[in-house]
Amino acid sequence: MSSVDVVVVGSGPNGLAAAITLATAGVSVSVIEGADVPGGGCRTESLTLPGFRHDVCSAVHPLVLASPFFRQPAFDGLRHSLLQPAVPFAHPLDGGRVGAVLRSLDDTAASLGRDGAAYRRLMGPLVARSREIADQVLAPLRSVPAHPVALARFGLPGLLPARRLARRFETDEARALLAGVSAHSMAPLSAPLTGAFGLLLTMTAHSVGWPVVAGGSSTIADALVAELERLGGTIATGHWVRSLSELPPSTAVVLDTAPKGLVAMAGADLPERYRRALDRFRYGPGVCKVDWALSGPVPWSAEACRRAGTLHLGGTFDEVAASEADVHAGRHPDRPYCIVVQPGVADPGRAPGDQETLWGYCHVPSGSTVDMAAAIEAQIERFAPGFPELILARSTRTAAQEEEHNPNYVGGDIGGGAVSLGQTIARPTVRWNPYRTPLKGVYLGSASTPPGGGVHGMCGVYAARTVLHDHFGAKAPF
Repeated sequence: MSSVDVVVVGSGPNGLAAAITLATAGVSVSVIEGADVPGGGCRTESLTLPGFRHDVCSAVHPLVLASPFFRQPAFDGLRHSLLQPAVPFAHPLDGGRVGAVLRSLDDTAASLGRDGAAYRRLMGPLVARSREIADQVLAPLRSVPAHPVALARFGLPGLLPARRLARRFETDEARALLAGVSAHSMAPLSAPLTGAFGLLLTMTAHSVGWPVVAGGSSTIADALVAELERLGGTIATGHWVRSLSELPPSTAVVLDTAPKGLVAMAGADLPERYRRALDRFRYGPGVCKVDWALSGPVPWSAEACRRAGTLHLGGTFDEVAASEADVHAGRHPDRPYCIVVQPGVADPGRAPGDQETLWGYCHVPSGSTVDMAAAIEAQIERFAPGFPELILARSTRTAAQEEEHNPNYVGGDIGGGAVSLGQTIARPTVRWNPYRTPLKGVYLGSASTPPGGGVHGMCGVYAARTVLHDHFGAKAPF
């Protein structure tokens, strides 16, 4: 490759967002990707049978609609390809009961009976100022809040553990809803900040929805690559970068990698103190993911589940909390908390005829080699009797295999790092600007930097803005 102004290593959403931000500013940029196709977690493949399209990692995309990066006119077409299930997410309970978050806040509150008023008090102020809150949550902590009142309405209850927030509710349905959505944090529900996950994700369900993408999540990567190439940037796939010395000459390098990848590529060039700090960075639990080809729709007992794009499985609040506690103690739960997505409720073209695809995973200890498919399927059958008879084929990846396929998923952690107060403030290390490394011209812009995991692109955007400030005369990055 010939010399360019900036080289970006990694073509996940953050890497491509960084490259687009740089190219928009008139900087020449090339992206190098190890896999044969770009996209990182935003890829769609035929993992089971011909004609069945499965999302390799990310499947549901509220943050694409909430992210400032994706509001650019260049992505109007992408936003129009996002398809909304009638029910953003549902949480079934035994006996055919269910808690469901609908697009309408009022309808959701009404469905929760005697917990409706408490739900409206908790979520109403957040939904009313959802765009302001999303902008602040997706901003670096260093930035001065543009909407401090809105941020306080979210941040004060968000600091609480989900278990503490659940005290506001009396019914199993409302408490289970909070458990299921908060457990996206991959942290024990007794831990601080787990409430923030539940509040933010529930807020987006009402304000922007939990859409799937027509044709699969690779449509997001395709839109990003198309915009990069329109701006004159280039991308090369099928080359794993083992050392920074392999890269073509450039003014700066942006790494869309985990801290472990930075250490591997930079080696002894990193100052010892910084390297030790990166070695202390904590990764979260892994996931065991299963994709199914089905002969028809999942026969959920609860009607709302049949219309939901996303299902949180695991039973009551206490059951979900126990499952997450097991994982963090290094145990594999007998009845795991599972996230299941049925894209066909909004995008029936994912499978031939009346057949369906199904996507799901459960949390497991980091680096696990255990195949949890049977346990996940048992949880699905618990709430959808007869499910096993629909299975035509399955594809399973253990946590260890997740890292083999994508080195950024260290130990199978798809979120880029463990959720904790410390790593929210200092991610990946304690630095005034977390995107700069001690190596001149080398920057980190992955989900292991603020604002963290999710398909929003903002980690890459802030890394790119730092590059533009440091080397190309742009204004301060934040």
